[in-house]
Amino acid sequence: MGLPRFGRPKNGDELSSNLFVANCGPAVGISDDEIASVFSKFGELNGVYAADDSGTRVIVSFSDVGSAQSAFMALHGKPCPELGGRSLFIRYSVLQPNPQDQVKDLVPVSMTASDLNIPGLYLLHDFVSATEEEELLQSVDSRPWNSLAKRRVQHYGYEFCYDIRNVNTKRCLGELPSFLSPILERISSCPTFKNADPDRIVLDQLTVNEYPPGVGLSPHIDTHSAFEDLIFSLSLAGPCIMEFRRYGDGDWRPRVASSIDTKVDCPEDGSNCIKRAIYLPPRSLLLLSGEARYAWHHYIPHHKIDKVDGKVIRRASRRVSFTLRKVRAGLCKCEFPQYCDSQR
Repeated sequence: MGLPRFGRPKNGDELSSNLFVANCGPAVGISDDEIASVFSKFGELNGVYAADDSGTRVIVSFSDVGSAQSAFMALHGKPCPELGGRSLFIRYSVLQPNPQDQVKDLVPVSMTASDLNIPGLYLLHDFVSATEEEELLQSVDSRPWNSLAKRRVQHYGYEFCYDIRNVNTKRCLGELPSFLSPILERISSCPTFKNADPDRIVLDQLTVNEYPPGVGLSPHIDTHSAFEDLIFSLSLAGPCIMEFRRYGDGDWRPRVASSIDTKVDCPEDGSNCIKRAIYLPPRSLLLLSGEARYAWHHYIPHHKIDKVDGKVIRRASRRVSFTLRKVRAGLCKCEFPQYCDSQR
């Protein structure tokens, strides 16, 4: 959990149950127990904590504001006989949240795709078993990874080029790996994907991504001219939140397109942006098709903790995703030209 963190009150006159006390501490031969003995005369203590690395400043935390105020009035700027006659310099301090424990939950997180009401979005839980998950992870771990700035990737069928956000259709890497065959068969025969005619589910490109804790994806729409309508994503090893954004003017674009890890600025006032989020548990399969694929930016927040249904869920030591797509041969003729690079 770590030690609590304290800082100055935003309002300089704000009272607090915590006191910042300078000119005492282990560096000047005064132990925490000696400090606690002096301050406990004014009320119940939560503890005495180092304020910084100097060893000469501490935080004395009381259980209530009144006790802290009494100690402040009695000891601030005055010599303290019990502490070697040292004059203590005191101010109020407030407890601050630990950044590692902060959870960004500005967008409510849904557990099912139907709750998001985004046409063409589907999510199947437990699409693979725990045994199949382990076998898939072993299969990719036995093959070489390519390292990007913050994560590792593998490409099969065709390589996705992050600098142009597209694929080189003239350079085929070969057939998709055999360990993927059961997944492809299951996708083709799954009745859940109403928009996906089994006869047209022909997938020839796989990107495997490995995300360490705290690493996600910046907002983007998979390039229309690069891939056909259906995009499948299988989550393995760890959970995450995926957020979706629909921009009303249709003109928003990441300003730098050199990498999908690029941090981009976007309007946060909500005036032209609809935001929705869904929880992707391990072994689940997500389908983006139609409007969900062509008109909604999707991304994975870059943090280590998610808040789902009132519960805090910590990211696993790794999350591995299998993204399956069909490379497009011609121009895109979708119904969303405002987002389409082929029609702009």
